[in-house]
Amino acid sequence: MAPQRCQTSLTDRTGGWVIQTVSLSVHRFDRRRDRLWALGQMALARRDFAAMDGCTFWRLCGSGTGEGFTPRPNPAVWAILAVWSDPCTARDRVAHAPVYRRWCDRATECWTLFLSPISARGAWGGRTPFAPGPGGPGPVASLTRARIRVRDMGRFWQREPAVSARIGADPEVLFKIGIGEIPWRNQVTFSVWPDAHAMARFARTGAHAEAVRAVRAGDWFSEELYARFRVTGESGAWTGIPRLAPTAEAA
Repeated sequence: MAPQRCQTSLTDRTGGWVIQTVSLSVHRFDRRRDRLWALGQMALARRDFAAMDGCTFWRLCGSGTGEGFTPRPNPAVWAILAVWSDPCTARDRVAHAPVYRRWCDRATECWTLFLSPISARGAWGGRTPFAPGPGGPGPVASLTRARIRVRDMGRFWQREPAVSARIGADPEVLFKIGIGEIPWRNQVTFSVWPDAHAMARFARTGAHAEAVRAVRAGDWFSEELYARFRVTGESGAWTGIPRLAPTAEAA
């Protein structure tokens, strides 16, 4: 289905920012057969996204157990991260593209956050997928993606329990999940906060700050990407998570 027409510039026609939209869709599969199906989609759904009009970058990811930031895979929760040319295309594809419909038809629950990049530094698979624009009010999200050097995987994961315990106890975090393309080595941490100040308070102190210093001192990552987003919308629902932004229909 073709996307709706919409305004895609934040300024005038002379060359303002394009409103790039990033979607993170998480799916929970309760039945064993559906979990096996989702595992198979890590290979099969690549064809859908490779041919998807308006999608400039995508990744299919598994998740971790516990607070999410753990080396133990969670076979029940799988995620799709995609970058879209504009907000209307993002919402149309998530709502109507056959690959998303298949996933939601099998999942117990589905939830998508729509995000607008406000800062990005680093690369993902040799690419720079996010095009930052201006910020705005409302919740903000943090994404860190790293490819861990094989020699340093043990030391990296030794830091995990303290970081997971701290973010799990933080009353300000609205949502958190650890996902990854390749278990143990290619990792993504994603969290949503009420504002940039709450996010900064967590990042600059305690176990998280100590882990960052250890990563820098030991050069544990062969590739890394740090990005921040404004939460611009959502569709679906996730158990225990309050509404973070207007629904796609309201937006």
